Amino acid sequence: MINEYRNGRTPNPDVLCNTRIKFGAFLEAIENLGFDYIASGHYAHVVHPPFENAEGPSVLQLSKDEVKDQTYFLSHLSQPQLRRLLFPLGCITKDEVRSLAVQMDLPNQARKDSQGICFLGKVKFSEFVQRHIGEMKGILLEAETGDYLGMHRGFWFYTIGQRQGLRLSGGPWYVVEKDVQNNVVFVSRNYYSLDKRRRTFRVGSLNWFSDSGPSDNERLKCKVRHSPDFHDCTVTKEQTEENGDVLAVRLSEDDQGLAAGQFAAFYRDSACLGSGIILDSWDEMSFPVCAKALETARMEDKSKMGKPIRIMNLEHLVKPEPEPAKVA
Repeated sequence: MINEYRNGRTPNPDVLCNTRIKFGAFLEAIENLGFDYIASGHYAHVVHPPFENAEGPSVLQLSKDEVKDQTYFLSHLSQPQLRRLLFPLGCITKDEVRSLAVQMDLPNQARKDSQGICFLGKVKFSEFVQRHIGEMKGILLEAETGDYLGMHRGFWFYTIGQRQGLRLSGGPWYVVEKDVQNNVVFVSRNYYSLDKRRRTFRVGSLNWFSDSGPSDNERLKCKVRHSPDFHDCTVTKEQTEENGDVLAVRLSEDDQGLAAGQFAAFYRDSACLGSGIILDSWDEMSFPVCAKALETARMEDKSKMGKPIRIMNLEHLVKPEPEPAKVA
């Protein structure tokens, strides 16, 4: 995970935690203790093969609670891991769980929903990244003009589409591209412009719960983040020297939040087929960063750039339209 951040990508820690720790290291630790299954409180459903077809694959399916469903976080598990899992809460909603907790007078009945990354506890994720990678000051450049806007703590603290934490006036500003080699973050106020929208991307490090995976040019549903919302999509199989088997994905509508390193999970009806890692954030090419910005990013001595340009927020100077005169 730390290596992904060092390479400028944005991994999903929850997916990796389930794969490597909860159902990875934990399964290995209890391997010789005689347990057949592990039960956890994830909102998901697993359909195991019947006894007469015990060699068949287990199937990960959506839970009853569409909002709290966690199949996205479980989509990169292996088939051997999935075969050992039971999810008792997959057939009820979170509200029903809370109601049962009240009826049984459980001590944690008023506990708030968990937020953040489970293995960090109360440690903020930015602190976790800082502890393992540290800080390295770099510059913020406007993608369209190359103007020097300010400094940042290190490109690994920022992800495509991020708005919070930039501390720039005249916004809103969004992170649109990163130069990993030169530690430069490009920002823009045109993140939601029509010509910047995109709906195609490629997915690598593919993981399917069955050997076949999706068919070529098959129409599926997919999630590119933990959300109750799905995208309709068409997938095409590709083979590349750099990334091996790759899935080219075309969404039925634009998505502004695609970020390299995140997971895309694919669904056929209620069944989750598996997932892969998004390899790129933009349609076929990167965000259109101007030549001046690219040249500035490659400057070896950035200390000679002077003071950053301050862009005023002019919204408060716009005069409101006069109200029509009232007629008695």
